[in-house]
Amino acid sequence: MNLWYLLRRIGFAVLTLAVVCFFTFAIFFWLSPDPATLICGQTCTPDRIAAIREQLGVDRPFIEQFVTFVSGLFVGRTMQSGTSVIECAAPCLGYSFQTGQEVKVMMLDRFPTSLTLAIGACVLWLFFGVISGIIAALRQGTAIDSTIRIGSLLGIALPNYFVALLLQFILVVQLKILPFPQNVGFAENPVLWFQSFLMPWIVLALMYAAIYTRVTRSNVIDTLSENYVRTARAKGLRERVVVGKHALRPALTPLVTLVGMDFAALLGGALITETVFGLNGVGKMARDAIATNDQPVIMGFTLVAATLVVVANLVVDIIYSLLDPRVRTGANA
Repeated sequence: MNLWYLLRRIGFAVLTLAVVCFFTFAIFFWLSPDPATLICGQTCTPDRIAAIREQLGVDRPFIEQFVTFVSGLFVGRTMQSGTSVIECAAPCLGYSFQTGQEVKVMMLDRFPTSLTLAIGACVLWLFFGVISGIIAALRQGTAIDSTIRIGSLLGIALPNYFVALLLQFILVVQLKILPFPQNVGFAENPVLWFQSFLMPWIVLALMYAAIYTRVTRSNVIDTLSENYVRTARAKGLRERVVVGKHALRPALTPLVTLVGMDFAALLGGALITETVFGLNGVGKMARDAIATNDQPVIMGFTLVAATLVVVANLVVDIIYSLLDPRVRTGANA
């Protein structure tokens, strides 16, 4: 691994997070409604609104608020709540305006649900997407290829919320095969836990599997036309060996980037899917915060989601450079 390449990628990652943090904070500072007015209500007196603004710390200048927020991420911060003093340990994302809970604790409580949702969906879309893409490529121009391509187009075109509602209507209401999803732990009831996540997994996997099918098909077709594949066939190797040993690895290597980015995005919460199925994940928490303009929660969610994507991108770049040395060569050119 080239040290200069690694340092450059880390530097770009840190810079990206700094820019995201600054602009997100600026948007909430200048464009969001006054949280004190929302908390106190329309009939609240100006003095009471001013007191709430002071208590929340939103009455100070932008730069002072931003520096306080950023420093809290690294060293924590001391927050005033009425006459009491609250110590917020690093990384401090603040406290919810609506519930008074620490944003970091709220996200940690919801994260296992989003993690379960992301892992299950990822397994499904990788299995079905890659397999169907390979089959379509090997049967290029046949009825099987056309059917898979049409199915992938439908998977991309159908909105998540529509598929989610349709599955609930068919599997839960009409056929009564599955119960309505519930927030139950695996240790509490493994069967109900699996049944509750099955439909959300399918909904998320459908769209991603459709995308991976098309990408895999295109990559395999391109690889099969390479000279080294023709040479392998000319040597009399079996088609299974040609495809499995010489064609699939270079064709599937680019999927590493897609998997890392898509999985990281889902770790940040599948907002629509979690909301439709009533799963208490990070995405649903963000949706509820947006509805109530709970700025610390929205800010914390945005920053954590951006961090997951940026870190995943960094990890993917490192793995990809190990799999394909041409990436490092191109970066150093």
